[in-house]
Amino acid sequence: MSETGHRRIIIGDVHGHYNGLMTLLDAIAPGKQDCVYFLGDLIDRGPDSAHVVSFVQHSNYTCLLGNHEQLMIDAFPNGRPFTPALQAWLYSGGRATLASYGDTGVLLEHLNWMRTLPTYLDLDDIWLVHAGVHPLLPIEAQSTQEFCWIRDEFHSSSKPYFHDKLIITGHTITFTLPKVAPGELAQGHGWLDIDTGAYHPKSGWLTGLDISNRLVYQVNVFTEAQRVLQLDEVMTRIEPTQVLAHRQTLLNRI
Repeated sequence: MSETGHRRIIIGDVHGHYNGLMTLLDAIAPGKQDCVYFLGDLIDRGPDSAHVVSFVQHSNYTCLLGNHEQLMIDAFPNGRPFTPALQAWLYSGGRATLASYGDTGVLLEHLNWMRTLPTYLDLDDIWLVHAGVHPLLPIEAQSTQEFCWIRDEFHSSSKPYFHDKLIITGHTITFTLPKVAPGELAQGHGWLDIDTGAYHPKSGWLTGLDISNRLVYQVNVFTEAQRVLQLDEVMTRIEPTQVLAHRQTLLNRI
């Protein structure tokens, strides 16, 4: 237990894996004094997005806006489908999400809740955001585009954005960064990425970070394997000079 008497627990991108999330939370066993934060991307690609959203919405946990929530919001402006944005969302994993709602009638309720989600959260020594920040812009000049979508500019920055805060993100699957194995967390200059790719067949690991005690809880949504590791055991440091070259290599393989 942390010295303050409560834990701060951060959950990476769930992407519709409700059963995996329940198993992860059972392992973490948050108490009434613990604070739990979701980094966004509750939905898409996995089978049970509607259940994940319902659970988080009705819990006492805090959730940030992810790019997949933003895609869903854009697909239903004013509560009605907008075809171009709808097609983009469906292509990006929204088909599984739409199927998970069936005829439950709660889709619009969930959309209204998603519209209220913050894009970042400042917890003094840690700063939570879905994707990252633009390293050359002040916070007040940044928007949902940076907070929910940024990748390479953020990961390739050679100095921390904050001198006194660790930025914790999801969004970018860690094994797509140089020298990071599936299931490992990635650490850069002033940031830590905990999206270990729960939906991806190469990984399957869903991660919860107890930052207070530097413990990493993980559940594999495909194999049901579970593990608890010290943060230092499962974290790989990223050199910013390697990020762009590595990303280009990945793109060349597509």
